[in-house]
Amino acid sequence: MPSALERKDRLRLIRFVCSFAWADLEIQPEEREYVKKLIERLELEPADRGQARQWLRVPPDAGEVDPTDIPLEHRKLFLREVEGAVAADGELAPEERENLRLFKALLRERSSLSP
Repeated sequence: MPSALERKDRLRLIRFVCSFAWADLEIQPEEREYVKKLIERLELEPADRGQARQWLRVPPDAGEVDPTDIPLEHRKLFLREVEGAVAADGELAPEERENLRLFKALLRERSSLSP
Protein backbone atom coordinates (compact mmCIF):
# COMPACT_ATOMS: atom_id res chain seq x y z
CA MET A 1 0.00 0.00 0.00
CA PRO A 2 2.68 2.64 0.81
CA SER A 3 4.05 2.64 -2.70
CA ALA A 4 0.56 3.34 -4.09
CA LEU A 5 0.24 6.61 -2.18
CA GLU A 6 2.27 9.79 -2.29
CA ARG A 7 3.35 11.27 1.03
CA LYS A 8 0.53 13.85 1.08
CA ASP A 9 -2.06 11.14 0.38
CA ARG A 10 -0.71 8.94 3.18
CA LEU A 11 -1.13 11.80 5.61
CA ARG A 12 -4.54 12.62 4.14
CA LEU A 13 -5.60 9.00 4.71
CA ILE A 14 -4.55 9.10 8.36
CA ARG A 15 -6.38 12.42 8.78
CA PHE A 16 -9.58 10.88 7.41
CA VAL A 17 -9.31 7.73 9.49
CA CYS A 18 -8.68 9.73 12.67
CA SER A 19 -11.56 12.06 11.86
CA PHE A 20 -13.95 9.13 11.58
CA ALA A 21 -12.57 7.49 14.72
CA TRP A 22 -13.39 10.72 16.59
CA ALA A 23 -16.98 10.86 15.24
CA ASP A 24 -18.45 9.81 18.59
CA LEU A 25 -16.12 12.25 20.39
CA GLU A 26 -13.75 9.59 21.69
CA ILE A 27 -11.37 7.05 20.23
CA GLN A 28 -11.80 3.56 21.61
CA PRO A 29 -8.62 1.57 22.37
CA GLU A 30 -9.29 -0.74 19.41
CA GLU A 31 -9.70 2.22 17.05
CA ARG A 32 -6.49 3.73 18.39
CA GLU A 33 -4.68 0.44 17.78
CA TYR A 34 -6.08 0.26 14.24
CA VAL A 35 -4.74 3.74 13.49
CA LYS A 36 -1.34 2.93 14.98
CA LYS A 37 -1.07 -0.16 12.77
CA LEU A 38 -2.12 1.90 9.76
CA ILE A 39 0.60 4.43 10.57
CA GLU A 40 3.12 1.58 10.50
CA ARG A 41 1.77 0.11 7.25
CA LEU A 42 1.93 3.52 5.58
CA GLU A 43 5.57 3.97 6.58
CA LEU A 44 5.01 7.62 7.46
CA GLU A 45 7.95 9.95 7.78
CA PRO A 46 8.84 10.96 11.36
CA ALA A 47 7.16 14.39 11.16
CA ASP A 48 4.02 12.82 9.71
CA ARG A 49 4.00 10.18 12.46
CA GLY A 50 4.05 13.01 14.98
CA GLN A 51 1.10 14.68 13.28
CA ALA A 52 -0.80 11.38 13.19
CA ARG A 53 -0.18 10.85 16.92
CA GLN A 54 -1.48 14.37 17.54
CA TRP A 55 -4.72 13.44 15.71
CA LEU A 56 -5.06 10.51 18.10
CA ARG A 57 -5.04 13.03 20.96
CA VAL A 58 -7.11 15.77 19.31
CA PRO A 59 -9.33 15.29 16.26
CA PRO A 60 -8.30 16.86 12.97
CA ASP A 61 -10.01 20.11 12.06
CA ALA A 62 -13.21 19.25 10.19
CA GLY A 63 -12.30 21.83 7.54
CA GLU A 64 -9.25 19.72 6.64
CA VAL A 65 -11.34 16.62 5.86
CA ASP A 66 -12.95 17.00 2.45
CA PRO A 67 -13.84 13.83 0.51
CA THR A 68 -13.55 15.73 -2.76
CA ASP A 69 -9.80 16.09 -2.07
CA ILE A 70 -9.31 12.32 -2.23
CA PRO A 71 -7.86 11.32 -5.60
CA LEU A 72 -10.33 9.17 -7.53
CA GLU A 73 -7.90 6.28 -7.75
CA HIS A 74 -7.59 6.11 -3.94
CA ARG A 75 -11.23 6.47 -2.88
CA LYS A 76 -11.87 2.75 -2.40
CA LEU A 77 -8.74 2.48 -0.27
CA PHE A 78 -9.81 5.44 1.88
CA LEU A 79 -13.27 3.96 2.33
CA ARG A 80 -11.86 0.55 3.27
CA GLU A 81 -9.54 2.04 5.90
CA VAL A 82 -12.24 4.31 7.34
CA GLU A 83 -14.62 1.34 7.59
CA GLY A 84 -11.89 -0.71 9.25
CA ALA A 85 -11.21 1.96 11.84
CA VAL A 86 -14.83 2.53 12.84
CA ALA A 87 -15.48 -1.22 12.98
CA ALA A 88 -12.35 -1.94 15.03
CA ASP A 89 -14.14 -1.73 18.38
CA GLY A 90 -17.01 -3.95 17.25
CA GLU A 91 -19.55 -1.15 17.66
CA LEU A 92 -20.82 1.44 15.22
CA ALA A 93 -21.96 4.53 17.11
CA PRO A 94 -24.82 6.49 15.53
CA GLU A 95 -22.42 9.35 14.70
CA GLU A 96 -20.00 6.95 13.05
CA ARG A 97 -22.80 5.32 11.09
CA GLU A 98 -24.09 8.67 9.81
CA ASN A 99 -20.62 9.98 8.94
CA LEU A 100 -19.87 6.76 7.08
CA ARG A 101 -23.15 6.96 5.19
CA LEU A 102 -22.43 10.55 4.13
CA PHE A 103 -18.85 9.70 3.19
CA LYS A 104 -19.98 6.81 0.96
CA ALA A 105 -22.63 9.01 -0.65
CA LEU A 106 -20.12 11.76 -1.41
CA LEU A 107 -17.64 9.29 -2.85
CA ARG A 108 -20.28 7.67 -5.05
CA GLU A 109 -21.57 11.06 -6.18
CA ARG A 110 -18.13 12.19 -7.30
CA SER A 111 -16.87 8.92 -8.75
CA SER A 112 -18.05 5.63 -10.06
CA LEU A 113 -17.52 3.84 -6.72
CA SER A 114 -19.96 0.97 -6.70
CA PRO A 115 -22.18 0.30 -3.64
